[in-house]
Amino acid sequence: MNRENSNSGNEVDGRDIENDESSDSKDTEIYRLSQPLLTKRVNTTSQIAIVGSNVCPIESLDYEIVENDLFNQDWRSRKKIQIFQYVILKWVFAMLIGLLTGLAGIFNNIAVENLSGFKLLLTTNLMTEHKYFMAFFAFAGCNVVLAAAAAALCAFVAPAAAGSGIPEVKAYLNGVDAYSILAPGTLFVKIFGSVLGVSAGFVVGKEGPMVHTGACIASLLGQGGSRKYHLTWKWLRYFKNDRDRRDLITCGAAAGVAAAFRAPVGGVLFALEEAATWWRSALLWRTFFTTAVVAIVLRAFIQLCSTGRCGLFGEGGLIMYDVSAAAVTYSGADIVAVILLGIIGGIFGSLYNYFVDKVLRVYSIINEKGAAFKVLIVIIISLLTSCCAYGLPWFAMCIPCPADASVSCPNTDGSGNYKSFQCPPGYYNDLASLFLNTNDDAIRNLLSTSTAKEFNISTLFIFFVAVFCLGIITYGIAIPSGLFIPVILAGACYGRLVGRLFETISKLDTGLFSLLGAASFLGGTMRMTVSLCVILLELTNDLLLLPLVMLVLLISKSVADIFNKGVYDQIVTLKGFPYMEAHAEPYMRQLAALDVVSGPLVTFSGIEKVGNILHALRTTGHNGFPVIDDPPLSDASELCGLVLRSHLLVLLKGKVFSKDRVLAGEEILGRFAAFDFAKAGSGKGIKVDDLDIEEEEMDMYIDLHPITNTSPYTVVETMSLAKAAILFRQLGLRHMCVVPKSQGRPPIVGILTRHDFMPEHVLGLYPRIKPHK
Repeated sequence: MNRENSNSGNEVDGRDIENDESSDSKDTEIYRLSQPLLTKRVNTTSQIAIVGSNVCPIESLDYEIVENDLFNQDWRSRKKIQIFQYVILKWVFAMLIGLLTGLAGIFNNIAVENLSGFKLLLTTNLMTEHKYFMAFFAFAGCNVVLAAAAAALCAFVAPAAAGSGIPEVKAYLNGVDAYSILAPGTLFVKIFGSVLGVSAGFVVGKEGPMVHTGACIASLLGQGGSRKYHLTWKWLRYFKNDRDRRDLITCGAAAGVAAAFRAPVGGVLFALEEAATWWRSALLWRTFFTTAVVAIVLRAFIQLCSTGRCGLFGEGGLIMYDVSAAAVTYSGADIVAVILLGIIGGIFGSLYNYFVDKVLRVYSIINEKGAAFKVLIVIIISLLTSCCAYGLPWFAMCIPCPADASVSCPNTDGSGNYKSFQCPPGYYNDLASLFLNTNDDAIRNLLSTSTAKEFNISTLFIFFVAVFCLGIITYGIAIPSGLFIPVILAGACYGRLVGRLFETISKLDTGLFSLLGAASFLGGTMRMTVSLCVILLELTNDLLLLPLVMLVLLISKSVADIFNKGVYDQIVTLKGFPYMEAHAEPYMRQLAALDVVSGPLVTFSGIEKVGNILHALRTTGHNGFPVIDDPPLSDASELCGLVLRSHLLVLLKGKVFSKDRVLAGEEILGRFAAFDFAKAGSGKGIKVDDLDIEEEEMDMYIDLHPITNTSPYTVVETMSLAKAAILFRQLGLRHMCVVPKSQGRPPIVGILTRHDFMPEHVLGLYPRIKPHK
């Protein structure tokens, strides 16, 4: 495979390609290097072709502070009022993220409740009139129309909006900038596609997509203004960098969890435990403030909806799963039951992850055939789900209504515990009470306390199998879909089953067993502990269950970790994101940094010919290049620093050229400001094709010193790859320069990027190394 990319420019093997120049080739898989390549310095005007180069066009993010002359000049010129503006804007943006995400969550809830409510009411009315076939066609027809609309949005408008979006947000906060995952179109489809998909009756949740929604809102606010729409307020320039955008997106992810579960503290802990790679105390304060704003917005709308102003069914989606009415007293038998639930949750969770991984691989093959196939799969799954939801309750026996029921039985005018379905007056169908409801109401029914005999054991078993299977085959189709609700549904179901088995010796209510079952399944699939514990306790308003929830989460996670990784980690790997783990792989200790550096290396002189730079930009996809000063600019050949591609493009567009090879730093500092080199939002930066370089200008010179980062992070070539990987991740780097250990050699031997630490690359270079499982 011949590629015109050098293998160790600033992005090794051309694997970190600019967003503007390769947007149509994103998300391609990583190709393995078949042979280790020697690193050498070459003339940048030479034609470069490498056999077996390792190409992955997914970008990395620039979290490193570029300390060049322009940056230092800008930093020295900042006044106290400008620093004050910067700090105030951070808090204002945090408030706006919380406000907008809370409003998006409210809209999502009210829209789903009303769309689903009218659909279910229509079905119930037709059932009451004994028009069973018409009821099915109305139920399935509404589901297919809503599902097809959601699929069309995802397939034709924003494919990146499919799925929950949590793996994408997690990868972004790790430094991976996958194409269009936070674009405005993705936000639009995420909100409306999620409403349509959940209303269509799929076994999916709207909670996972809310995390992606919050991140998209934060990304839009953090673009630093827009030159295209003349939104270039001077204050906004401070946010034209990846570091501040990363912090805002972390706040957005926390706000999404808070809006989905009404769990502000759980949202902060979710961002800390699962989403964010880099964390500090200042960020903790801002995420907490953001989720507090979300909580205030939700509380205001809950009070509004309680007056009936949110539509016929608008109140239902804003009510938490309250189990605080049940007495929480437990004995030794209950501890045994909780341990059993933890083991079951770990086993089922690992099985769930295994099957989700297999199904996603199948869907990825089918989805490559085009958007029409994506919509077709959604329609097929919608019909299957509708047949299960309407057909399976016919196999359930009618149960007499309890004499002491606190609500109407049977229920015919909306959501509730006791659905009449085909039963005569005074009886209800327990399976229909779970299937012919919104997912939120089904969970509320399963978690209901003081209703030990409401559901038969056979009903719980059928519903668990159906939800388990439907949840697996539904995740991965072209609709915004979350995993929280399917997992909670299945877990609450087998939790209630265990409660029924232990009811003769247990003091815990079956509704509490349902909650513990949901916690065990969540721990087994998502492998989170602290955040899930707090989210569940905030969701159910019962702090007394804290010890049992902690115990069941720890057991389920420990059991599931024996078999495979968490579901979001699996999806990150499946999507090909070059995610940097917190720990280095054991086999990396057998290698040195030099062992994975590939070449040839593209470098520039401190004062370089315009034609050389332009040729390198056109023939490589590297994001940056080492700058080396040779005599007479220095006593000996030395590494001056690192220059970014985007900065080179701005400098070339400004045409500060000279006919002689002389320093022109003062002229460049006077003509450009640091803001001119700030990162453009949403990939709107300068492209090579935008440059208008005349033929006579190709032989002119340009001084790179003012825009060269003079303090890049460097490691010696003999450093172990494991140590280099840990440093790379903890510092949030995009480039790591490898320098020689001995003198008398070129001042730099190569550059490491995140793709050089990926197992596909390392094991491709050294296939004889056996990775530890």
